[in-house]
Amino acid sequence: MIAFDTSTFSLPLPPGHPFPVGKYSALRQALHEAGCGSLLAEAPRAPRVAVEKVHDPGYVDRVLSGRLTPEEQRCLGLPPCRELTERALRTCGATLAAARTALRHGVAVALGGGGHHADRHGGRGFCVFNDVAVAAADARAHGVRRVLVVDCDVHQGDGTALLFAGDDGVYTLDMYARGNRMRSFARSRWEVVLEDGVGDGEYLAALQAVLPAILNAVRPQLVLYVAGADPLAGDRFGRLRLTEWGLRARDEFVLGEVCGRGVPVAVTLGGGYGRPVEHTVRVHRNTVLAAVRQAGKLGQVLGAEVGGG
Repeated sequence: MIAFDTSTFSLPLPPGHPFPVGKYSALRQALHEAGCGSLLAEAPRAPRVAVEKVHDPGYVDRVLSGRLTPEEQRCLGLPPCRELTERALRTCGATLAAARTALRHGVAVALGGGGHHADRHGGRGFCVFNDVAVAAADARAHGVRRVLVVDCDVHQGDGTALLFAGDDGVYTLDMYARGNRMRSFARSRWEVVLEDGVGDGEYLAALQAVLPAILNAVRPQLVLYVAGADPLAGDRFGRLRLTEWGLRARDEFVLGEVCGRGVPVAVTLGGGYGRPVEHTVRVHRNTVLAAVRQAGKLGQVLGAEVGGG
């Protein structure tokens, strides 16, 4: 299995900024300590042509040239800088590479990504490009007829819903807290809207009630799994109360159901804003380890061919 690492491409954020960019380097260290260092590969850049399959070329040009408007900067929530451009391309490239690798070998992970708020016209909520949508569109362009996005970030994936509204080749199961619904009024094909404060039992029961039936109905040829850490109790932007155990059970269930059907799966990590950051890092680490276990069941060989741009 390969995990595409974005931690080298950081951002110079001001003190107190809510985006936890340091969690990515902490996750890399945690994976080394867990004996998974050999799985890590540097995330490639996403080709511009792949990004422009889902995003307006004018917006892409403003990102790459550092000329975002003040309103675009406000919506994005990240300061304009040269590093932002590089990180956006590498984050998108990690998910694109993970999807291409999963299609060949079964399971792969992007250590970042899950930018589900970005739509065709711009970014929002720390999401510059919608890497999940870019990977889905790329897979469709290369002959994959049915892609299923399983979005378990605590926030509604409104950008993904807008990008694939009416698309009969890309389906989304979006599971989020009611208080984290966005204002765009976008709707995914399937939505599981949980009341604020829901914990492990109700969350897992809701997921188990819908995912197997959706997999059976769609029969996807690729699953893109957004494994957000922000349903964790105490997350500063989330409204659910899952424990680390509950999130491990979520990951094991999703990956077991998908891989048990022989469907390739690319995992992205999505949001996570726990305090201290070590809480989020442990959830992300557990997600990667769950993917490693599934890869082992599939007999994946370490060092498999990397899917670049």
